[in-house]
Amino acid sequence: MSPTDVLTVAAEGGAIGDGRTGAVLALCVGLVGVALGRLALLRAAGRFSTGNARTGAVSAIAVGLVCTGLAALHLATSSGGPGTGNGMVGAVMAIPLGLIAMILGRRALTHSRRSERTADRSEREREFGPTS
Repeated sequence: MSPTDVLTVAAEGGAIGDGRTGAVLALCVGLVGVALGRLALLRAAGRFSTGNARTGAVSAIAVGLVCTGLAALHLATSSGGPGTGNGMVGAVMAIPLGLIAMILGRRALTHSRRSERTADRSEREREFGPTS
């Protein structure tokens, strides 16, 4: 393969296909977001002790938003339909992954706030006695 052919293939989207690269990237980002959301939810529930649940939850929300944006951008710019090799099916599958990552992150954020309030309340009761 000549250097000109290599540059042409790279400019057209690589060896995977013209549009599949964007869909695969969106799917990978979505899977990372779901994993971050799940770990944040486990941290908020107290089953996984390393790290901060709020940081993981915000990260999962951000990564889920990026995934959904990448997939929607890919769907908007791809030509053809499903089965043409442009990665439309992968992009359609990436949108729910991004939404799931955002939902898991939101649940972990809500749960971590609730557990912080409960911990603050019990600490206050130990210090000052029951308020009622």
